[in-house]
Amino acid sequence: MHKITICGETKEYEEGITYLELAKEYQDRYPETIALAAIGNRIQELHKVVDRDCEVSFLTLADSAGHKAYVRTATMMLMKAVEDELSDIRPDQVKVEFAIGNGYYISMKGHLVTQVEIKSLEAAMRKMQQDALPIEKRAVPKDEAIRLFEKTNMSDKVKLFRYRRSSSVNVYSLGGYQDYYFGYMLPNAGYVEYFELLPYEQGVILNLPGTQSPRELTMFKPRKKLFATLNQANDWGNTLGIDTVGDLNDQICMGNISDLVLVQEALQERRIGEIAKDIVRRGDVKFVMIAGPSSSGKTSFSHRLSIQLRTLGLRPHPIALDDYFKNREFTPRDEHGNYNFECLEAIDVELFNSDMSRLLAGEKVELPTFNFKTGSREYRGNYKQLGKGDILVLEGIHGLNDKMSYSLPNESKYKIYISALTSLNIDEHNRIPTTDTRLLRRMVRDARTRGASAERTIGMWYSVRKGEEEYIFPFQENADAFFNSALIYELAVIKQYAEPLLYSITPDMPEYMEAKRLLKFLSYFLGVSTENLPNNSIVREFVGGSIFPV
Repeated sequence: MHKITICGETKEYEEGITYLELAKEYQDRYPETIALAAIGNRIQELHKVVDRDCEVSFLTLADSAGHKAYVRTATMMLMKAVEDELSDIRPDQVKVEFAIGNGYYISMKGHLVTQVEIKSLEAAMRKMQQDALPIEKRAVPKDEAIRLFEKTNMSDKVKLFRYRRSSSVNVYSLGGYQDYYFGYMLPNAGYVEYFELLPYEQGVILNLPGTQSPRELTMFKPRKKLFATLNQANDWGNTLGIDTVGDLNDQICMGNISDLVLVQEALQERRIGEIAKDIVRRGDVKFVMIAGPSSSGKTSFSHRLSIQLRTLGLRPHPIALDDYFKNREFTPRDEHGNYNFECLEAIDVELFNSDMSRLLAGEKVELPTFNFKTGSREYRGNYKQLGKGDILVLEGIHGLNDKMSYSLPNESKYKIYISALTSLNIDEHNRIPTTDTRLLRRMVRDARTRGASAERTIGMWYSVRKGEEEYIFPFQENADAFFNSALIYELAVIKQYAEPLLYSITPDMPEYMEAKRLLKFLSYFLGVSTENLPNNSIVREFVGGSIFPV
């Protein structure tokens, strides 16, 4: 017998009971469907057997880990449907490309998916859900896993596992279909009630609920500019011959990393030059508004763009919108009583518009500098006056929101959206979320520049992401230009800096589960030193050594 405590109640259960059986008993205590079990800060899939006296809590589909499990399970169901319904498509032709809102774009290389095929795939997935087709998990020796995936034409996984340090691999099975997934899965397909397949571009969108409403599908909204930028990232990856982490590791082992860095940096510089030329071509631009989520590289980008503008005869002046933060005593607070630095109301919008309008009128204006230590604006003699060739390069999270610059004529503004939109996948069926790249960037930078612990960065990440969802992402498509700051090699560089920070998070900390997940994720990458990184690289903003004041 095992003594198990759940929701403050301690009961004895016979040996052999699973977390799934416990979840069914306590489901009515949770508002959303239970997805995973947690023993302390250790997550367990529900099919696992309880093997000790313990205290158990549950994670639902409204929790981040539970939602990720839902996405993986739905993805595996789609992969099995493709195998069953589209027999001429090999597993390595199907790639989970990227997320657009709550939709996941999936391509089938060399195959244009038809409406009839989409209906067939969705029907097959519905049948799996209705039958609650079980998902089985087994740990197999690495060499056996390599042979298995060689046989099933999943060469991307074969390449990935060659660099795996662990001696075993978790293989999941769904109705005879076998695959590998990075992270936890749900017990069966019956949990995936809410989904739809939609035709999109050359592939299909797997539309799923978000964490805020796990029982509700929101209408998929195409984002053409975002999609085009993500597609461009894929094209760059194809140009470099790097689609997955295994491809990147191969290039590192072959000694090609220096060339890879130079080519990737050159591609980015070319794109920055294109944006600069477009600004000049417009002729009447006085304010370049740069916005993007946390750790997207806005500061480095603004300086590099300024250099390109100078080569075209303009005199750019980089300005941070953060300098217009309200003094701390006037900063709004969130529902938890904490300062809300993400909302527009944290910015002195009236002062900003007054200063910018005066500059546009040709006046000489003293601009503020925000002192983050004292929490107040200061004036340090930073005067600006716009002449014929002068242009202000403004960066901040609200740059694309017209409420931020309501008094400025639209023709005087050029809006740029920037984010780290990685095209690299772990393997074809396991994508790398852009949020993981940005979280690791921020963790490394905050530790270096602010002395902040990884625990603190992870702890505040939820509120940062919430602010992005509310104040940045809705304005993406308003941008005149998109810039992708992700570098295909960067996680191999960041790995050396992030791992020691993550190891400092101990099992008794609430952030331990996320730290453990990120450590496992980084273990797929071979490390690369910063020796060959240019000093103007966006990665330098995070790891140090940048030529710019970042």
